[in-house]
Amino acid sequence: MHQQLLRKLEERTARVAVLGQGYVGLVVAMRASEAGFDVVGLEPDEPRAESLAAGRSYIEDVPDEVLQAALDRGYHPTADPAALQGYDVAVISVPTPLHEGLPDLTYIEEAGAMAAGHLTAGALVVLESTTYPGTTEELLGPQLSAISGLTPGKDFLLAYSPERIDPGNTIHGLHNTPKVVGGIDEHSTTAVAAFFGAFVEQVVEVPGCGEAELTKIIENTFRHVNIALINEIATFSHDLGIDVHAAIDAASTKPFGYMPFRPGPGVGGHCLPVDPSYLAWRVRTQLGEHFRFIELANDINDHMPHYVVRRITAALNQDRKAVNGASIVVLGVSYKPNVGDVRETPARAIVEQLDQLGAQLTVVDRFAAHEHTQLAGVPLHAALPVDALAGADLALIITDHDGVDYAEVVRHAPRVLDTRSRLSRDGLQAPHVERL
Repeated sequence: MHQQLLRKLEERTARVAVLGQGYVGLVVAMRASEAGFDVVGLEPDEPRAESLAAGRSYIEDVPDEVLQAALDRGYHPTADPAALQGYDVAVISVPTPLHEGLPDLTYIEEAGAMAAGHLTAGALVVLESTTYPGTTEELLGPQLSAISGLTPGKDFLLAYSPERIDPGNTIHGLHNTPKVVGGIDEHSTTAVAAFFGAFVEQVVEVPGCGEAELTKIIENTFRHVNIALINEIATFSHDLGIDVHAAIDAASTKPFGYMPFRPGPGVGGHCLPVDPSYLAWRVRTQLGEHFRFIELANDINDHMPHYVVRRITAALNQDRKAVNGASIVVLGVSYKPNVGDVRETPARAIVEQLDQLGAQLTVVDRFAAHEHTQLAGVPLHAALPVDALAGADLALIITDHDGVDYAEVVRHAPRVLDTRSRLSRDGLQAPHVERL
């Protein structure tokens, strides 16, 4: 069964279906197309599918010219599940959000049903969506089997490979970031390694799906916990009158046993606020235990927007001003620099709290504004309105996008709170500039 698929993968004659054309799926589709595979990209959102078909990308990491080149090679974006017919490899790259604090696998289930409807003997199904260990074998496998009548491991191959896409990263992309893969059996692992090995420089095989699923959660939990640690240190250091950034700089001179993290307004995106909670949920429901590190990190990072608002209140108080009625310019609201993704962004809670307190907000984000006209009910501007800084009481940097004239911000805003330490990196320190 697997030998025929391996031949197709080697000869680049395999038909590949990528379910989900977002920040992960579209990049996978582009790389698979460049490798010579016949690729269909299933995007259930019809306007997005139509945009792709017209050569208009909505993902910063996929320029229009790259998308057009893929279209010219035969890449077929569509919202019609019927286009999955005849696939040899199906890659499921759909969101796995939290719903009221609990894992929401609805998108995986919907994609799994679509893939199962066109599953044939000898095909490979790969799940890339971040999830708790056990999802591939306990949820997806049985679903594919129940709908198709085929048995995983006997009639078709099944594997998991965690996505490691870092939107906006111009150094590490899909092609040069090691790809972890694990299948339900040896043949599945061999097949998924051969598929990704066609367009990724290094493939790392692990014993099974569970180890591959856990790999992703370990990576993000490490970051989540350390960000929470430095955020809590930063809040206490400020109250103690200690420059936490000077201490971090000094600690960074140690050539071993230390990795620097910087305080920020919280965590956002589709990974850090979500992935560790999947593991905590799995441990709680299956083992009856509490993953205390994750729960504590969630509590600290979730509190950071409140801390930012507290710092804004204190800064305005120095000028005998209240938040109520204050003119505040908010720069950047996406969850990270140079992308438009506002999923789980801490900016949402910050903007919402400031709005509820009566602040007069001007919110600017050239990446997010074209897709999201409002954040917490407050309109977004793609460009800073003329004279907005001159009439402001405070400028707040939440996300430090490139292409912003931060020197202009420092010159005209009477007070600046920089939650990302961007101004210090740019040499723009000034008495009226504070950072977390």
